[in-house]
Formats: sequence, structure tokens, C-alpha cells
Amino acid sequence: MKTLRIGLVGAGFMGKAHALAYRSVAGVFRLPVDVTLELIADASQEAADRAARDFGFARATGDWRTLVTDTQVDVVSITAPNVLHVPIAAAAIAAGKHVHCEKPLAPTAGEARSLVEAAEKAGVKTQVGFNYVKNPLIALAREIIEQGEIGEPVSFRGIHAEDYMADAATPWHFRMDPAGGAGVIADLGSHIIAMARYLLGPISEVCGHLETVIAQRPAATGSARMRAVEADDIAHAMVRFARGCTGTIEASWIAHGRKMQIEFEVVGSKGALAFTQERFNELRLYQAQGETSRNGFRTIVAGPDHPPYGAFCPAPGHQLGFNDLKTIEMRDFLLDIAGEPRARADFREGWEVQKVIDAIIRSSRSRQWVRLD
Repeated sequence: MKTLRIGLVGAGFMGKAHALAYRSVAGVFRLPVDVTLELIADASQEAADRAARDFGFARATGDWRTLVTDTQVDVVSITAPNVLHVPIAAAAIAAGKHVHCEKPLAPTAGEARSLVEAAEKAGVKTQVGFNYVKNPLIALAREIIEQGEIGEPVSFRGIHAEDYMADAATPWHFRMDPAGGAGVIADLGSHIIAMARYLLGPISEVCGHLETVIAQRPAATGSARMRAVEADDIAHAMVRFARGCTGTIEASWIAHGRKMQIEFEVVGSKGALAFTQERFNELRLYQAQGETSRNGFRTIVAGPDHPPYGAFCPAPGHQLGFNDLKTIEMRDFLLDIAGEPRARADFREGWEVQKVIDAIIRSSRSRQWVRLD
């Protein structure tokens, strides 16, 4: 059995999630390949050494360039700051590595397209970290829509809101670096855009508004020096899908009280679906019945009937977690590398999502509807 050797760039929150997923995937699923944690890179050799011990990597380096050219690395996972996504991914592709990159794939759609073309020319497999669509109940929601169980889709309402930047004293950090792209519309908005596309297909037109609410932040923790903020804190957009229905998309990282509000409602001509990531083992389904006194949403609870839930737990209602979604995401990536293609968000999907982000930015600046080419 072939062994795929993993190289991970970045040892923060998402780096740990990747390491846990790669360590778990073979224990949860039967795979045609083995996986080994070969090399981890972080901002310094000391930080990388510490992460290697904590996460179980065989080796460590303080330079990502060393990792992407290492002959003992087959797959590169990128969880570094946004501004580094393009140079690391481009270098890994040039070295013939398969690449998983966290969102946003690139600061602009043009740069994302360059990565797509390079990867397809090199014949390497790619994936972007839109792990929330890997929820078994999201697959069920798409199936319900595709099979017409709520009729023809009429509208979509989606939001991704959190509060990790709600405090004005929170320092300026890499997510606000304009060299890495837009603010919340890219950081969180990319997830709800990917969700909308997964459920209802391509977005053809947008009308967006971006707003920076906190104009200055401390340059660093405890610093009295303030730094101007160029990134958007709140994003709103009206969207039109290629299939004909319309909707709204919202993103905010200053939404007090919200820790992980990826939430949507799809209204159809015969019913509706409602979901929130804050209760992500539940999907709410409304189907209009003849007897209106009996109409109402019913809750579908995740269980073994919603694959691949059963690979984690044989009992319904015991619930999956965030890291389980990441494990499912890595399963599909590894299977594709092994020659067993699975539906996944590759770099081409990352490019499509970035095209929507870029169109919303252009729309906000011009204050008019923008069509996607």
C-alpha cells in the first residue's frame, strides 16, 4: 500500500485541525493509502519543533520553502496567513506536490486562476478548506433540493457571523493585511458563498456593500500605537443564482454573541430548509401539507442514515464535531490522490468563490449590480 507523506505549513488553530484530521482519517475510514506526518513548518525553528512534538510530525523546519521542496513530502497542507497562500501553493505545485490550502485561496480571482492553471498543468490534486459543506446533513439538504422535495428554490438567505473581532481593543493582525485580500467577505464570507454554491449552484450577479466599522486597532497586543484598518468588518450582498432564484449573503466578524453562525434558509415553492452551524447535527425541513393546522418545521437529527456519520458512530443523535468534518474533507482529498475521485472543493472551486468575492468588492465600490463573467 502506498504511503502519502504529509507536509504542513502553519501550526496554529487550523494547523492543529489538519494534523488531527490526517491522524484520524485512516482510523475512521478504510483507505487505499497509508498516511504519515512527515514535516511541519512554522514561523521559527523553535515553534516548528514544538509543533512537531505536539502534533506527531517526524521532522520540523522554520522555513516553508524547505518543506515544499523536500523530496520526502508528497502532500502540502497550507494553514499559513492569507498573504502566504499563493506563494506557498505555487511553489508546492512547481515541486509536483498535491496541495490543500485553507481559504481564501488567493487575494484575487486572477491569482486564484493562475494556481488553477498551474495545478492542472502539473497534474497535481488540490483542495480548498471549505470543510463545512462536508457535514452529512448539508449533503442531505442538497439532495432534498435536487430531488424537488421543497419544490423549485425561490430564495436563499445565508450568513456567516462570529465575534472574534468585536472588541475594538483586539489588535490588528494578518486577516487585516490588504496584501492578503479583503477582510470579512473573504475570511468568513467565502464559507457562506461556498455553501450557497454547493446547495444552489453558480452565482451570476451580485450587489454588495462592505463596511469597516472599527477604523483603527492597536498595532500589537498591549501597544499604544494604533494602526489603520482597511479591511471590511461587515459585508452584505444581494445575489442572483444562474438557476434563476435570488438571495442574500452576509458576513461579520464583529457580531457580538456569535461564535460560529453559519446559517442558511432555502425557501422553495413547496417548502423550506433551515440550518445553523451552532446546531450543526440538526437540519430543519418544512414541507407544506394540505392540512395547514399540521404544518410546521420538523427537525432531522444526524445519524448513520446520513453517510459518513456511521463511520464515526453507530448511534444516531450522538453528534459529529468540527474536527470530524475536517477528517471527512481529508478523506475525500486523499482518495482523489489515490485515484478514487470524490466530490470536493478543489482549486477551481476556490477560484469560483473568489470570483464572487471580487464581484462583491467591485459592486460595493461602484454601488451597482455586477455580473460575473
